[in-house]
Formats: sequence, structure tokens, C-alpha cells
Amino acid sequence: MSQANPASFAAQPAADQQFLLAEGPLWDPAASRVLWVDIRAGLVLEGRLDGAALAVTARHELGGTVGAVVPASDGSLLVAAADGFALVRPDGAVLRGPRVLPAGVDSRFNDAAVDPAGRFLAGAMAEDGRTGEERLYRLDADGAVSVVDEGFTVSNGIAWSPDGSTMYHADSGPGIVWRRPYDVETGAAGPREEWLRPSGGVPDGLCVDAAGDVWIAVHGAGEVRAFRPDGAQVATVRVPAPHTTKPAFAGPALDRLLVTTARDELSPEQRAEWPLSGRLFVADVGAVGRPAPPWAGDAASFAASL
Repeated sequence: MSQANPASFAAQPAADQQFLLAEGPLWDPAASRVLWVDIRAGLVLEGRLDGAALAVTARHELGGTVGAVVPASDGSLLVAAADGFALVRPDGAVLRGPRVLPAGVDSRFNDAAVDPAGRFLAGAMAEDGRTGEERLYRLDADGAVSVVDEGFTVSNGIAWSPDGSTMYHADSGPGIVWRRPYDVETGAAGPREEWLRPSGGVPDGLCVDAAGDVWIAVHGAGEVRAFRPDGAQVATVRVPAPHTTKPAFAGPALDRLLVTTARDELSPEQRAEWPLSGRLFVADVGAVGRPAPPWAGDAASFAASL
């Protein structure tokens, strides 16, 4: 398809439950489960996907805000929590790491992802209107934390090309999707360059399919849009909720596009107009995703780093 005539798809509700700010859907192939968070409620959620229907199977209440969750190598859940990292062990016990974000500022962790070598990258966002002061952090398997880059406002949408040589990263503040070279062996991130500025909304979460196309939730537009690496738009997924937050390919075959949405910033009139906001949606888009690697660390390495 050309940019002037992208394929069009419609998403349908996958679950009855509604959330304030659902984010970060992820298929965990080792456990055949969907993971996601409700940021404002401080919830980490697990679900079972049966066809196009998603049922919640477990909830973990961490309190505060929760930006993102990924599986760890031992089946634990690694969480980018309010101002640091936490780990939920398979028995439900929560281990909390030290504060990572600077003290004295109103910031929180937001979106996060695991690179092809098992490193956890998590970005922060300002909650008080500050611009250009947030950082992108990395948590290694041994618990070491480092700064990858800085100068962001609302860090979002981290993903890699199929060969791992290119990293995509959105900043919803200025509405830019950045692209940079990435060395999977060392974790070194090269200089970023502006790749895309979606129109009619801001780029939120994103994912990359097996063909290398980038699927971006356009917050405010009620859409997920897919782009080739050259920037040509190849697909639009219409979602009956204006605040789309992140897409992910889910299911055993990674052939269903799961989309989270939010309702926390909608007015009462907008909630009445978009009553499905806050649900998760699913669409068949004729594309296939790639298995998400777990964080290479585990509960033992996390605890040892405390």
C-alpha cells in the first residue's frame, strides 16, 4: 500500500473491563499471557487471550503509579513503578528497588521495553508541565542502572527493528518519534534523529512487527497507524476510543493487534461520546509480531542489587 492509500482496519473490544489509563500491552510467550498496566490505579494486570476475547486472570496492586511491566527470565514481573523499579515474584511478593528518578521534581516512570539482549529500558515523564528534562534509563541483568539519553518530556514507545540495529523512541511532548542506531551486543545507543511527527494527535506507545513496520498509537486520534521504515504509512486501525495508548501483537501466533486505551483525561461529555474508552481492543491487521524477550535478570539478581 502507498502512503496515500493505507490499508484500513477496525478494532473491536477485547474485554469488558474498563481502566483509567491502560498501557503497555505485552504478550509473554513463556507463560502464554498478556501483561499490561493501569498507570493511574497502580495496577499490574495479567490476562488470558482466547481468540479475540481477553479475560483478566491476576491483578497486582503496587500503589502509586505504574508505568510498564515486562516478564523477567524466571517468570517474575519487572515493573517501572512511580520513581524506581520493582519486581513481582511468581508468589506475588513485591521487591522494591531504590529511587531512580531525581528527588524534588514531579516526574514518574512511563513506557518501557526490553532490548533484544535482555536489557530493560524505561523512560520518565514530567507531571508538572516541565519540558525537556526527562531521561531514558537502562536496567541491566545485574541490577545496574545507567542513563541512555536525556532531554525528553514524555518518554514513550520504545521498540527495535527486527535485527535490533535500529531503536525507535517516542517523545509525546513535542510529538516526535525518534530513531537511532543501536548496538545490541553492547547496549550502546547512537545519536537520535527525528523520524516521524504524526498529524492529528501525538505519538504514544508503539511496536515493530516482523516485517519491520512500526505501529504507533496516535493519542487523540483514536487510531493506530503503521509506517514503513521510510516513513510511508501502510495501515490505519480505527479504535472507538480517542486516547489510544499502545499497540502490541499478541496471541500464540502473534497475529492479533492488541490496543490499550485511556479515559482518565476525558471530560464527562467525552466519556458519554466514547463509552468504550479505557477498554482493551483487538484487530486482525494481516501482520505478525515478534516474541518479546524477557528481562535477562531475575528475582535473585534484583534482590542482590538492593
